Amino acid sequence: MPHSELLQPVTLGRHTLKNRIVLPPLTRQRSGQPGNVPTDLMALYYQQRASAGFIVTEGTQIEPRGQGYAWTPGIYSAEQIAGWRKVTDAVHASNGVIFAQLWHVGRVSHTALQPDGGAPLAPSALQAQKVKAFIETAPGSGMLVDPSMPRELSVDDIQALVALYAQAAQNALSAGFDGVEIHCANGYLVNQFISAHANQRTDEYGGSLHKRLRFLREVVEAVSAVVGPDRVGVRFTPLFTSTDEDRVYIGFVEEDPHTTYIEAIKVLEDVGIAYLSIAEADWDNAPDLPEAFRREVRSTFTGRIMYAGRYTAERGAPLVAAGLADLIAFGRPFIANPDLPERIANGWPLNALNAAPLYGGTEAGYTDYPVYSEAV
Repeated sequence: MPHSELLQPVTLGRHTLKNRIVLPPLTRQRSGQPGNVPTDLMALYYQQRASAGFIVTEGTQIEPRGQGYAWTPGIYSAEQIAGWRKVTDAVHASNGVIFAQLWHVGRVSHTALQPDGGAPLAPSALQAQKVKAFIETAPGSGMLVDPSMPRELSVDDIQALVALYAQAAQNALSAGFDGVEIHCANGYLVNQFISAHANQRTDEYGGSLHKRLRFLREVVEAVSAVVGPDRVGVRFTPLFTSTDEDRVYIGFVEEDPHTTYIEAIKVLEDVGIAYLSIAEADWDNAPDLPEAFRREVRSTFTGRIMYAGRYTAERGAPLVAAGLADLIAFGRPFIANPDLPERIANGWPLNALNAAPLYGGTEAGYTDYPVYSEAV
């Protein structure tokens, strides 16, 4: 069987997964309006892909101030929780496992997305550069805009945010999710605290690397206390170089990324969470992660390790075989191929991706991709 390493079952905390192929978080901007509520169409989309070892939802904002893009779903209102319950019920009906990704964009937002037109939140009052927010201009229409100048969070604000993460984790359990992933990547709020580029605080949440990791530690501990560390994952984007100046929005290149992220991973190891997700650069000719970093990740973290970033079965299976990865996430291929694990298992060709309707829209380019048929 081709790429058999990807097709073997594996434990993930309290769950046993049927394979090592993951649907990672993928923003699709199709929540119901008003209220950013998950819909029946979203339930169908995730159910179609329930043959994954497990699913991580698109980022779902933990509070209204955590939104940076129009039409992304939330997980803070009763209506949103009820909408996500439709999603989890549909996935479980197809014997799938699904985690919710808890998201707060921090400074990557705009006053048009903030309650009462307030300023976005950030560890420091530094405006995000080379990144865009997305606002609605009319029903079903929107535009990319520069993020607004954020306000610096007070210590009381920070502690309130930690509590909001814990509440969002509780809401995820109420919605029927099997676990949660904390979005600590791509230049969003937790990543802003970690990065010296965005965090210029001089109190207990900034300055040294240890202090910049404090918010990460507190959020992971608070969420783990609610759902159990064996149902928690964390996503990082440890960029080592940026070869495309138009793509720096996916994260920050730290002065010493190896040390920064190994120390961050030690925080996760101390808490004992179930998995670490590492999202790599995904543009053409993007640099690979250094082999030495992959090996130290493995020696530092005893939970499951997942990699994402333009992976094919041919590229992902050797990482699993080498013991450097336990799970491989497939983004665009899983969008276009709802039966991706079966296609990998049988060596069947893949549907091409229709990129035009990736963000926003209806069923076109979302739930209308066909499963494989030898008759086709």
